[in-house]
Amino acid sequence: AAAAAVPLRVCHQEIVKFDLEIKAAVQDIRDCPGPLSALTELNAAVKEKFRHLRGRIQDLEEMAKEQDKESEKQALLREVENHKKQMLSNQAAWRKANLACKIAIDNSEKDQLLQGRDILRQRKTTKESLAESAGNITESLMSISRMMSQQVQQSEETMQTLANSSRTILEANEEFKSMSGTIQLGRKLITKYNRRELTDKLLIFLALALFLATVLYILKKRLFPFL
Repeated sequence: AAAAAVPLRVCHQEIVKFDLEIKAAVQDIRDCPGPLSALTELNAAVKEKFRHLRGRIQDLEEMAKEQDKESEKQALLREVENHKKQMLSNQAAWRKANLACKIAIDNSEKDQLLQGRDILRQRKTTKESLAESAGNITESLMSISRMMSQQVQQSEETMQTLANSSRTILEANEEFKSMSGTIQLGRKLITKYNRRELTDKLLIFLALALFLATVLYILKKRLFPFL
């Protein structure tokens, strides 16, 4: 009887130890933030502890059946039943903890997925906005280019008109050499047109320089606002 008391006491101690370890492991599962691989590792450890606990309870039941005194036998059997009920309670808590953890992990993954979609949507909106801005700038540059082309064409027409006028004056000069007053008047007219041509060229150059400066300023503000 003294020899049997030692394994019986050890069996009691191990049952209590595994029961406490299972409760702690179930709490770890309930608090597990994920991922599912971590939850799988925790469940594997809990299964192993349940296996040991079940074995110790069976050992205790066998020891109870081997007792000579009926009172001790019944007391140990009642204790075995209590341990079995406690083990069933731990199993129920284990299932609930797994369910709660899986729901929490699923919700977390859904939140991350929604956040990823929001980021992609924001990037898409930004790209569309940049593309629209680039299109507007391109349209503006094309409009300005057309205006410059018209100005250049008008200047060419003016220069052609001046050239025609010069030829007309020269022809008139050859034709009316004897009319010095007319020739002098023609020279003054030519000088006046030449000055006008120079003035037009200068104004066109200044307007073009101002336009290019304006375009560069707009591009800098649109494309490099941080400079």
